[in-house]
Amino acid sequence: MTVAMTDTITSLPALRSVSTDITQPRALPHNIEAEQALLGAILVNNNVYEKVGELLAPDQFYDPVHQRIFEAIATLIQRGQIADPKTLRGLFENDPALANVGGAHYLGDLAASIISVINAQDYAQLIHDLHLRRQLITLGEDIVNNAFQQDLEDTAPKQIERAEHSLFELAQTGELDRGFVKLEKSLTVSLRLADEAFKRDSHVTGVTTGLRDIDRKLGGFQKSDLIILAGRPSMGKTALATNIAINAAKAHHDTNGKEGSAVAFFSLEMSSEQLSTRLLGDYSSVPSDKIRRGEIKQDDFNKFLEATKFLSRAPLYIDDTPGLTVAALRTRARRLKRLVPALGLIVIDYLQLLHGMAKGSDNRVQEVSEITRGLKGLAKELEVPVLALSQLSRAVESREDKHPQLSDLRESGSIEQDADVVMFVYREEYYHARSEPARRADEGEDKFNTRYQRWMERGEEVRNIAEVLIAKQRHGPIGTVPLHFDGQFTRFSNLERQFNAVEA
Repeated sequence: MTVAMTDTITSLPALRSVSTDITQPRALPHNIEAEQALLGAILVNNNVYEKVGELLAPDQFYDPVHQRIFEAIATLIQRGQIADPKTLRGLFENDPALANVGGAHYLGDLAASIISVINAQDYAQLIHDLHLRRQLITLGEDIVNNAFQQDLEDTAPKQIERAEHSLFELAQTGELDRGFVKLEKSLTVSLRLADEAFKRDSHVTGVTTGLRDIDRKLGGFQKSDLIILAGRPSMGKTALATNIAINAAKAHHDTNGKEGSAVAFFSLEMSSEQLSTRLLGDYSSVPSDKIRRGEIKQDDFNKFLEATKFLSRAPLYIDDTPGLTVAALRTRARRLKRLVPALGLIVIDYLQLLHGMAKGSDNRVQEVSEITRGLKGLAKELEVPVLALSQLSRAVESREDKHPQLSDLRESGSIEQDADVVMFVYREEYYHARSEPARRADEGEDKFNTRYQRWMERGEEVRNIAEVLIAKQRHGPIGTVPLHFDGQFTRFSNLERQFNAVEA
């Protein structure tokens, strides 16, 4: 009977190896020999740890025994002690985890087997790469399992967003920072920037705002800076940000990339159509509200055509997706940077409409802190300025002097701390128009007329005048920049005066 079965099995097609592979799970990527070689190199020469300590963490080793050995080595070295088989022996003398590999003698075997420490960094990079591969496999399995689950609250877009966030965090694992840079090298870069600014008529070292006096104060928007533009409703925050964005994009086109930059505009409040209508009204000199209502003339279409030709040349990219998280915004910005290398400015309208990654967080201050840290990190990662608009608290309205202050920022602690530049937009004309004096019961006509005349005169003084208050700047002075504001077209422009306060 046995012989008959054997004959039957051997007569079948040779598929046993295939069926065995199917039942056997694939081993996760790892290299035990590389882990042994690296640990041995560190035990022989602790200086090797200085080269690989920032790249590797204990959990990046595949073998749990190697994880414990590397953690013990790191602990001793960070205490300023020597880590070798002798100093580590006491920690692992009676450790059952090492029993299967020879006990504490395994430490001596690691050190004795090493031939050279020259390739230690290559081993570390290989261990790190294999760890990332294992993490990718785990992440992929989690994505598949989550996608199979039916949860009305956990929608597919939310799962994609979490997956992007996890991938970004994984990409940052073990990234080496820039390290020390010799002053000589930094000075060379500074001199090059100064030379470029000197050769420009505008003397701008960063991305131009298109507004002369702001550029003079800031030198343009600088790389890696987080710039906050804040103001109360109806002050013109979005209008000013839109003007700056189109000015920077236009300057990039007109100067073949020498000035300005391509711009990413995240419009969380307005749709792309509303934003483009506002721009169309601005550059065609036809009020955007009349465009929306259809109160236009046949001749206006010629103006629209010319404005469209002009605006279409500007490298301005609009994303009007509402309710973005800072992680999703970061992913989209990184993606656009890969597609458009000339991207040099990111505008966000506005900060309070972003969300953090924490689920169900009731602490808005903590969430805003996460958002501002994320935006600052984005500015540094992509090496572009990030201009984020922000609302102000109602405390402004309760004061007689309506000029904004840093303390008026909503959740001001984190915003003020993380920002490199904080600017406020303020229009006295808005408040003045709403303070028309009324005659008091005990007031004579002449006295009232005098007071009303003063109110009228002040109205003429502040008409079409806006102020940008630079309340914080890490790299330069603070102060007030006057601008011209045309409310009909929501347009900010340079203010021409015989005496320029910025130059005082």
